[in-house]
Amino acid sequence: MRLTSAAFAPGGQVPVRFTCDGADVPPPLAWTDPPAAVRSFVLVCSDPDAPGGTFYHWAIYDIPHATQALDEHWPAVGPWPQQATNDFGRRGYSGPCPPPGATHRYVFRLYAVDAERLQVGARRQCRDVEAAAAAHAVATAELVGVYGRR
Repeated sequence: MRLTSAAFAPGGQVPVRFTCDGADVPPPLAWTDPPAAVRSFVLVCSDPDAPGGTFYHWAIYDIPHATQALDEHWPAVGPWPQQATNDFGRRGYSGPCPPPGATHRYVFRLYAVDAERLQVGARRQCRDVEAAAAAHAVATAELVGVYGRR
C-alpha cells in the first residue's frame, strides 16, 4: 500500500495552505494497492517532533473500503466518515502549526483495517483512534511532510 499527496512529495514541504498559517485545510491524499482483507481505512496525522511529545492533528476513520482518496478540504462535520478530536481540542483537521524555530515532521499514516467500523467510544480522541486502528491493521502506509515557522 502506498500513500501520496498531489500537494507535496514524500519528505517535502507541506504547503502553507494546509497549515495554521494558511487556509488550515487537509491536503488531498490518495492511496494505492490496498490489501484484499481491508474493510475500512483510518488516516492519522501527527507531529512526532512537538515539544511535549507526539501531537495529533487529525484522525479520520471508518473510511469505506472502496475509497482510495480524500479530496482537499474534507469537512470536519458530516455523516461519514467519522473524525476525532485532535490535540488542539477541535474535531477534524488542524494543520501543522509548530512553534517558531525548528522544522517539524508531519506524519500522515494510513491504516487498512479489518473492521468496517472502529469501536472508539464517544470521546473519539485521535490517539484512541490510532490505537484502535493499530490493533486492527492489516497494512499501513506513511507520507511524511515537513513544516517550520520563523
